[in-house]
Amino acid sequence: MTGPTAIELLWGTQQRPKRGPKPSLSLDRIVTEAIALADSEGLDNLSMQRLAERLGCAKMALYRYVPGKAELTALMLDAAMSNPPDLVAATRDSAEPPWRAQLRAWCVTSYEMFCAHTWTLGLLISTRPYGPNELDWFEAGLAPLADSGMTAPERLDTLALLSGLAQTFARATLSESGVEDHMAAELTRVLADRADRYPHTVAAFGEPAPPAARNNALNFGIDRILDGLTTLIATRAANAPDSPPTT
Repeated sequence: MTGPTAIELLWGTQQRPKRGPKPSLSLDRIVTEAIALADSEGLDNLSMQRLAERLGCAKMALYRYVPGKAELTALMLDAAMSNPPDLVAATRDSAEPPWRAQLRAWCVTSYEMFCAHTWTLGLLISTRPYGPNELDWFEAGLAPLADSGMTAPERLDTLALLSGLAQTFARATLSESGVEDHMAAELTRVLADRADRYPHTVAAFGEPAPPAARNNALNFGIDRILDGLTTLIATRAANAPDSPPTT
């Protein structure tokens, strides 16, 4: 008998047995343990055998719940995205327009999720089925732009930009601490007597960043994206035809 598909598992549409003893495992327990394994050892070290050992069961017992690793990783990704940003909380103490504060929270929360589960970064660039939690993230990100005057493709592209930014900086956190300082020191040494060839590079690395500005590239990127959207939205509003008079 063919096992349930990833879509059936993600959306809970597979048939469940109505009789028999209560199973010792559950799909939620399997996915939770798989996430813990991937968080600690990486996705490459996740196998059905390793997972069975952690759960204290036979490898074949897992296949009663999930057909294979592809379906398992789809469930893991969706479970990792179980907490989309709270858009109401994002606007509570912000001086920004609500839509900006909400998109900022969406991007920062995405970054935090990617950092907590770095193995998700590889899954996001692969072909996969979409589950309810991932679509909740889409919904949360699109809601602030509902009345922006932007087209549907533009709204989706906005999420792609913000998600790409979050993923880029999450990948940067995989590097060892101190890499940025090491690179700056190496460049300073290399450029010491080459200012005539690389004047702009020397100037950029020669100006010390204030403590508050260090490691702030994520928010800098978010600000630039949101500034561009602000201009686009204002331009669309200014060029919109007047509403017809009511009678």
